[in-house]
This record gives sequence, C-alpha cells and structure tokens, in this order.
Amino acid sequence: MSLVDASLAAGYTLGDFLLLAAAGFAVLAVGMLYRAVVGPTMQDRVLAVNVLGTNTVVILAILGAALGEPTFLDIALVYALLNFLMAIAISKFTVERGGVL
Repeated sequence: MSLVDASLAAGYTLGDFLLLAAAGFAVLAVGMLYRAVVGPTMQDRVLAVNVLGTNTVVILAILGAALGEPTFLDIALVYALLNFLMAIAISKFTVERGGVL
C-alpha cells in the first residue's frame, strides 16, 4: 500500500486530493488562456503563455504523483524545458520587433 492509496479523510485517498488539485489548476488555466488571447499588450500575452506552460508542468507533475506514474514527471521536465525556450524565443522576437519587454 503506497502513500497515494492511503485513506486520509472520509474515505478519500491522497490520490483523490491530488486529482482535485490538478482540476483546480486546470480551471485556473482557463483564466490564463483568456488573458493570452485578449491581453491588451504583448507583455500580457507573453506572461500568460508562460504561466500556461508552467501550469501544464504542475498539472503533469500532480497527475504523475496521483496516478503513481513516474513517466508523467519525465514529460513534465521536458515540457518545462520547452516552455523556457519558448519564453526566451518570444522575448527575443518582441525585443527585435521594437517592443520593450
């Protein structure tokens, strides 16, 4: 019996609470998606896309812990690296285009 399967409160397991936390982060991602599309400035859009990428990494890590699948953590790590490179590329593009970041 692992820690994820241990019963915590009212018959719910730690995995259930982690899945609920992942769902909460997914709901927060919808708000950031709105900011990424509607954002009044380029800086708002860049930050929103960066937060969406970070949110995705957190959701993947929580799902990996909740489901007991270490593969999700590997995917989260690769996605975090891609998110970082994307933020650098967008920032470089914005500065070269004349916008100040």
